[in-house]
Amino acid sequence: MASNVLVREVMTKNVKVVREDTNLHEVIATLSSFNINSLIVVQGERPVGIITTKDALVRGFEHGMPVTAIKAAMVASSPLTTIGEEATVDEAARLMKRPKIKHLPVVKDGKLVGILSDMDILFSVPSMLITMEEVCRQK
Repeated sequence: MASNVLVREVMTKNVKVVREDTNLHEVIATLSSFNINSLIVVQGERPVGIITTKDALVRGFEHGMPVTAIKAAMVASSPLTTIGEEATVDEAARLMKRPKIKHLPVVKDGKLVGILSDMDILFSVPSMLITMEEVCRQK
């Protein structure tokens, strides 16, 4: 059952990050080159925000400035909801039921150690299908 599965067992460990001062052109290039849907914005090793592909496009456009002039901090979602690596997948799914949370940065002692997405849970713990269906249907 999912209540016994820990976040660290299903999270993605190789998290792509950008600094707050990274320009939006670099953010979009990173999303594209790694074919990913989100990046974590960090201050040192501490996660402070998240940028999804939608954030980059919609919020970037709203600024009406060249993409090289827009900084990651300007389009990132913040404050950030995180989860500890020793938490259960059930706990993560409950957090993801909050509107617009489909990616959870995973932390240990305040430092970023991974990321958990709705799809990570769905593919790793198929018994969570009904719970994750609610998360995936959010707009």
